[in-house]
Amino acid sequence: MSYHLNTKRGYSFPAVSSAMQKAIRRGDAKLAGYWALELWASGFGQYVWRRLLTVSAEDCWGILTQEVKALHDSYTEINRNIPGKTPKGRIFISKAVILLCLAKKSRDADHLQNFVYDQMADIDADALADELNQSGEYIPIPDYAYDCHTPQGRKAGKTKAEFFKSEQEALQPRLPGLFDHLIDS
Repeated sequence: MSYHLNTKRGYSFPAVSSAMQKAIRRGDAKLAGYWALELWASGFGQYVWRRLLTVSAEDCWGILTQEVKALHDSYTEINRNIPGKTPKGRIFISKAVILLCLAKKSRDADHLQNFVYDQMADIDADALADELNQSGEYIPIPDYAYDCHTPQGRKAGKTKAEFFKSEQEALQPRLPGLFDHLIDS
């Protein structure tokens, strides 16, 4: 049985999630914020926070994870004791996205686990999603979101090697990394 999860405006959930993270890597706060808030408005607020925390460790240099966690803690605090009500505080998600977009980028932590430890073993990603539906203002998901981690990218033959190279080149602003020599430029 195939299961397709879509957002409020009819976007494919895995594609939106991928687009958000890749827009952060590219320092595109407007587009990253759009995708983050699309997920939040679609009822995936806790997922957005988990993904932003992961991005802070996977794509950003320094100790930014603590800043993102503090924003998540603030979001949690203002939503305490309001069960059943629509969550408040998307401003904290917006601020986290902006901080992540402006942060210096380094994929050293991800490269350490994939190139040094796992030696680039395949990741088993969830097979979710299909076509985008139009609803409200339609913003197309950028092609770069469809990589080896999405069903559409896998179907198109995207590889993990291509992913590492293209995403390394896309980091904005980028710091030299400890494992840059492991990625063919």
